[in-house]
Amino acid sequence: MMRVSFVALCVVALAVVIFSSETRTAEAKTCNPMKLLPCMSALTSSSPPSTSCCSRLKEQQPCLCGYIKNPALKQYVDNPNAKRVASTCGVPYCKC
Repeated sequence: MMRVSFVALCVVALAVVIFSSETRTAEAKTCNPMKLLPCMSALTSSSPPSTSCCSRLKEQQPCLCGYIKNPALKQYVDNPNAKRVASTCGVPYCKC
């Protein structure tokens, strides 16, 4: 009985450590849609994304769901061109 509760306590402690480190990682990212300006021509036309666009898109990937939920930004990040740009850059398109 004592062994089972010790194992359960270890599992709970491990879960707390894992989830708290993920929270700190998410907080460390700076979401700034202006960093995606190098992608503007690729997002609004059929032109291919630049290297700068792809690197910024990878940087801002954790923020994309927030951008999609923002009515002012949604038209740029939730359209067929955005999916094409993400695919070209090797960034998985978020499913929010």
